[in-house]
Amino acid sequence: MKEPIAIHWFRRDLRLEDNHSLSKALKSGRPVLCIFIFDKLILDKLEDKSDKRLSFIHKSLTSIHAQLKERGGSLKTYYGEPLEVWQRITHEFKVEEVFCNRDYEPYAQQRDRSVHELLQSQGIAMHGYKDHVIFEKSEIAKDDGKPYTVFTPYSKKWKSTLSAHSFDAFESTPVLGQLHSCIDEEMISLKSMGMKDADVLHFPDSEVSEDVIRNYHLTRDLPFLLGTTRLSLHLRFGTVSIRKLARIGIQLNEKWLNELIWRDFYQMIIYHFPHTTNSAFKPAYDRIPWRQAPHEFSAWCEGMTGYPIVDAGMRELNTTGFMHNRVRMIVASFLTKHLLIDWRLGERYFASKLLDFDLASNIGGWQWAASSGCDAAPYFRVFNPALQTDKFDKDLRYIRKWVPEFGTSSYPSPIVDHSFARERVLKVFKESLQKE
Repeated sequence: MKEPIAIHWFRRDLRLEDNHSLSKALKSGRPVLCIFIFDKLILDKLEDKSDKRLSFIHKSLTSIHAQLKERGGSLKTYYGEPLEVWQRITHEFKVEEVFCNRDYEPYAQQRDRSVHELLQSQGIAMHGYKDHVIFEKSEIAKDDGKPYTVFTPYSKKWKSTLSAHSFDAFESTPVLGQLHSCIDEEMISLKSMGMKDADVLHFPDSEVSEDVIRNYHLTRDLPFLLGTTRLSLHLRFGTVSIRKLARIGIQLNEKWLNELIWRDFYQMIIYHFPHTTNSAFKPAYDRIPWRQAPHEFSAWCEGMTGYPIVDAGMRELNTTGFMHNRVRMIVASFLTKHLLIDWRLGERYFASKLLDFDLASNIGGWQWAASSGCDAAPYFRVFNPALQTDKFDKDLRYIRKWVPEFGTSSYPSPIVDHSFARERVLKVFKESLQKE
């Protein structure tokens, strides 16, 4: 007779420590089986079969599997469409309860509803918990209960709502006897899913540099320095606890804490306004007649625009999967304002390249740059790449690293004149937004 078990479903919470759902599962009184599903619906869309993010996930899961084995358990991995996988799981095991941490993206919401309906039809309870944000959904809302759409009042309410329990760690590191073991369970390989390991398997450290955080307000806008923590990859996949980082931010640097609050803000926005994944938050901005300019878009993607700060950022992204946040704003402004190319194209390109790609933050950042999002830069704000360079890379240290041919005959001329581009975008935006 099969042993009744509980299941913890890993998603964007790839750690054992301070894991809310895992903590609840371990307190269920049943042996806990930990699982991960490589979602075929997502993997099939990856153009790069050696996607570095997939290698990071696999590496993280391999570590979790080893930790679980030391404690008498195992990690069971699956590949397939989630609903089909769950049908297999419920035939394979006598599942009493399923535990997972919530995800607020539209696809994840739809997936979880489908899985919940399947489990419910079989009498299996499914429990979801808040884990990868400090405050979720409508926990930070206006007095009338409506969601904030401007960051500053949201952040003030966020901070005033804080209490000690907001940062309580969840006791979730399992011990012998709490886990269900699948005998000789091996990790599914990338090759078996039609994928392969990335050539470079070096990823940013998950340990926090307290010196970087202390000086963050002084160094965060300088792309030639290691002036940011580069923890965004770990936040995206949950290999570090958001509660741990928020505690550190409160102690060391409010400016750095604000970045974590922006993250909560965008997760709240995508939950309440899922249409923003494909449409402007401000509907009027969907009237902008974006230019069809494939050659210019290609030049932007390849870092060959003739604007060195823009090209440096794009080459850093293409080479490493990372781009400094200040430079992200510059290149996004350049695409949408200088070239008048649809922000969605840039957002999708970032989605294909960024190691730390997070849909809510990526959408939020791109719509901010395009002036179409909530609390966005006004449409008449057009970053001047030359002034941005003078301010944040005056000695060209960042540019020289990524654009070594700058200043030689092999470097292209500017793809568009700045003054012309600025006048054009102001005229187009103004005329489009004045239409009924």
